[in-house]
Amino acid sequence: MAAPTVDPAAPNPDPAPPDPPSPAGRNRLSLLVVNVLAAAGGGVLLYLSFPPRTTWWLALPAFALLGIVLTGRRLRPAFGYGFLFAMGFMVPMLHWVSSLVQTLPWIALSVFESLFIAATAVLIALVSRLPAAPVWMAAVWIIGEAVRGRIPFGGMPWGRIGLGQPDGPLLPVAAIGGVPLLSFVTVVAGLALGELVRRLVQRKPLRAAAVPALIGVVAMLTGPLAALVPATGPTGRTVTIAAVQGNVPRLGLDFNAQRRAVLDNHVKVTEKLAADVAAGLTPKPDLVIWPENSSDIDPLQNADAAAQLDRAAAAVGVPILVGSVLRNPDGKTTTNSALVWAPGQGMIERNDKRRIQPFGEYMPWRDFFRMFSPYVDRAGFFVPGTGTGAVDMAGVRVGVAICWEVAFDDAVAESVDAGAQVLAVPSNNATFGFTEMTFQQMAISRVRSVEHDRTSIIATTSGVSAIIQPDGTVTASTKQFTPDVLVDRTVLRDTTTLASRLRTGPEWALVAIGVLAIGFAVVGRRRQRQAPQVQQARSSGDQHG
Repeated sequence: MAAPTVDPAAPNPDPAPPDPPSPAGRNRLSLLVVNVLAAAGGGVLLYLSFPPRTTWWLALPAFALLGIVLTGRRLRPAFGYGFLFAMGFMVPMLHWVSSLVQTLPWIALSVFESLFIAATAVLIALVSRLPAAPVWMAAVWIIGEAVRGRIPFGGMPWGRIGLGQPDGPLLPVAAIGGVPLLSFVTVVAGLALGELVRRLVQRKPLRAAAVPALIGVVAMLTGPLAALVPATGPTGRTVTIAAVQGNVPRLGLDFNAQRRAVLDNHVKVTEKLAADVAAGLTPKPDLVIWPENSSDIDPLQNADAAAQLDRAAAAVGVPILVGSVLRNPDGKTTTNSALVWAPGQGMIERNDKRRIQPFGEYMPWRDFFRMFSPYVDRAGFFVPGTGTGAVDMAGVRVGVAICWEVAFDDAVAESVDAGAQVLAVPSNNATFGFTEMTFQQMAISRVRSVEHDRTSIIATTSGVSAIIQPDGTVTASTKQFTPDVLVDRTVLRDTTTLASRLRTGPEWALVAIGVLAIGFAVVGRRRQRQAPQVQQARSSGDQHG
């Protein structure tokens, strides 16, 4: 009987089952999934640690997770995990951007800022094998914040870790070394927690857990210890300051089209304040703070706007700090200005915004970005102004940080150097609706108050306006999109904190420490790579010898 012929091209009717994945392969996949979830989840926890929530302590497990994921990691995976961490943080943190423009620019900005953090994560992984690693890793994080807060287009300091700690026990550190030192000790505490957990999980001897435990305890003690360091210098007289929130006619980008209504609203609320003073219901203020953009009509070129400001100043009888948009002689560019408008005198002093917001107040590379979004042409043609960042109002030296400026260390420090006894933060958050942006900005002002030992007065068009004491406590605030007035007695201060005197010194010291750590880590890696080659060369020499 002939054997059956087999067509070699025919499919195998009974193919062998594929080999099951090896236990090692399954473990690697499981570990990858865990690391991905830990990195992204850590970023989400970091976002949840920021205001308006008071869960400041979530920053610690956030950095604990990041530290566990990055410790000993090769550089390429470290970039990926750092990017996931950053996106978990930045995407929800910057969600308010989407209320100003389309979704694509919001996501693009989140991705761009996340690339900075991902690059920082690579350097953190590089130094993670050094002794007392949490200290060096946190210093490297400050390098990332320093770079991200300066480039490109003047930087994006939003989301610095210290700016999210106004409710935490570490806040007094801001008076010693500003936001950079506050960021540093917060990150150190979180990374030390992660290193402690990592060593305990690996069942290393208890003595191996002593170093990260000690680092974490020292980091957390810096807050109470910093609170014991007093500001130096005199306090002055007590004055009464009013913040007016006039509200806007409706939400959205097009509110500027109704700028006369915005001006009228603030005049109306100020006249109501004057009536309450006359009736004995409210203490008479020594000066009044209006928000940014409270008079988008240039009162220096429009008599009707000037008349409205005269009317408000005459009613209340004291100078008003008015947020206005002034057209420059070139007929195209504008300045975002705070004008001191005195009764019977008009404008007697002016402060122009020095740090203007890219993609909002002006558009860098306008022709290029127009290819991606039609909202590019809605960006203004503002130019930065010059000046000291402080004005005189009724014998009070008022530091002025207009909205975006309050996020920049140097802008606020320059106002204090110029003699500011109190800080005014006129702001316009109407375009951001009911998002968290206004609360994030108020948190920044709280940190600034502690950093420079000054009362801060936030006046916004639509909320939240607030009075913040030098210890960061909010003693009065308004609701969003509600006309209101805050009146509070404020002690003027000429005191000086260590942070005010040292300026950028602590930041550059931390950056230098981080750079040195990176240098030591690079040298260590080179020696590790060269060690087998040296040993092989010695062995070869012994054989030939």
